[in-house]
Amino acid sequence: MQIINLIVHLDRYMLEMVYTYHTYIYLALFIVVFCETGLVVLPFLPGDSLLFIAGGIAATGNLNIGVLAAIIFTAAFCGDNCNFFMGKLIGNKLFVNPKSKIFRKDILDKTHQFYKKHGHKAIIIARFIPLIRTFAPFAAGLGRMAYARFIGFSIAASLLWVFVLLGGGYLFGNLPLVKTHLSSIMIFIIILSIVPAIKIVIDEIRQKTH
Repeated sequence: MQIINLIVHLDRYMLEMVYTYHTYIYLALFIVVFCETGLVVLPFLPGDSLLFIAGGIAATGNLNIGVLAAIIFTAAFCGDNCNFFMGKLIGNKLFVNPKSKIFRKDILDKTHQFYKKHGHKAIIIARFIPLIRTFAPFAAGLGRMAYARFIGFSIAASLLWVFVLLGGGYLFGNLPLVKTHLSSIMIFIIILSIVPAIKIVIDEIRQKTH
């Protein structure tokens, strides 16, 4: 419940952090985005809603939208690279324990299926899907995808993610209607972002039952 409360009222907590820590908020955002994207053990951080709220705060003048976009893009890009090379160098060793609560092979298998279905463009699509977003670069490294091909898709995915969510927050986050229903919008963003992951699970269940 505390986690849900944090995500739903993320705007309030972030604004308090901006007033309290000022420019250090940029470092905090870099760390959160990098960890969600680059560390396979932290797939549960609220990246999508975080970007939307940050964009809304930038629209009020409390954050610089250009600096914010550059920092978040860099964090996402560096995170992708970190995760890719983790998968390439030590990926097989991390998933040998079937009872692991962190390195769950079922999620990795779903990510592999996601790649089979969508090809290399899965890196771009996965950027907008929690859990899959974290495991996609790892799976690409584990699957020995050519780095030159991976990096091109990673740049495109990171730019699109920043443009859509950070830009969306910047343009619409402070509209009276949006501010009034911001908690509902946060819930909607979370639900919308996990729908593809839910669909993957449902499709897998259907395949097993037929």
